[in-house]
Amino acid sequence: MAGSAKVTPAERARAATLGQELLQRARHVWRQQGTLVAFLVICIAFALTAPGFLTPDNIFNVLRQVAIVGILSVGETFVLLTGGVDLSVASLLAFTGIVSASVEAGHHGTALAVLVALALGAGLGLVQGLVTTRMRIPPFIVTLGGLSAFRGATLLWNGGNPVIGMGPTYLFFGKGMLGPVPVPVIIFLAAIAICQFVLTRTKFGRFIYAVGGNPEAARLSGLNVDLLVTAVYVISGFFAGLAGLVLTSRLNAADPVTATGWELTAIAAVVIGGTSLFGGTGSMLGTLIGALIIGVINNGLTLMNVPSYYQQIVIGIIIVLAVWSDSLVKGRGKR
Repeated sequence: MAGSAKVTPAERARAATLGQELLQRARHVWRQQGTLVAFLVICIAFALTAPGFLTPDNIFNVLRQVAIVGILSVGETFVLLTGGVDLSVASLLAFTGIVSASVEAGHHGTALAVLVALALGAGLGLVQGLVTTRMRIPPFIVTLGGLSAFRGATLLWNGGNPVIGMGPTYLFFGKGMLGPVPVPVIIFLAAIAICQFVLTRTKFGRFIYAVGGNPEAARLSGLNVDLLVTAVYVISGFFAGLAGLVLTSRLNAADPVTATGWELTAIAAVVIGGTSLFGGTGSMLGTLIGALIIGVINNGLTLMNVPSYYQQIVIGIIIVLAVWSDSLVKGRGKR
């Protein structure tokens, strides 16, 4: 056809390059902002459909509900960033909680009870990290064993009975208020802020991302990969102990069957928040948003009188979509 312009190979190559650059930019924006956009859309939807959703009392109720699972999610984020997983966090929460409560109920002092919860959680996390790195057993298997063993130990501790009788200082961690803000919420937000700083502003944080991105390359670069992997399980155990302390304090009792299944909720919050199951990608701010998404969905559907089993279905679908989105962002959507 007269006047038609032919596309040269060079122009075609430049167009393809531009398309790839635009695709990469779109992936970067979605990775950074997609979860936040989804959270805002969900909040707007419930604000328009759920009565009382935006009231101050309900907002603090959502924050209080997500705080303890959120604390678990903080530790889980470190583990997932290395490409591992910790299935034991909820059982470890229950075990550290009941041991800590026993120390408090036995009038040995709140300070010792707090120290026991944190040290026991970190110590058992260390055991799991060493088993994973020294014995070369996949973390899924190690922490699955921990899930069962720690829950069994919790049931054995007091003959399957709850521990009660905590003092007012101990109860402050779960029931206290600083102004209008519940103490568990402050603990959760403080943990997010501190760990976000660690991951983004310290060498340790950069090393964690390096191990998750490519452990073999990290090892060849001189990093002690086994030490770093062990460290993240210590961190996960520490936050499980902290969550056990806060939950026991909030309930004013340590129940052996408490927090059953919360390990999946914690992992879900981290994954929904944008942390990759493949390792190497994610942030604490994303985990915060992921925990809030789960809390907002559960709260909004409850206000709309939607049965709890529908809530579980919705969360399950969101988890699958989050992992699928991560696969597409990383270019793994196609086989």
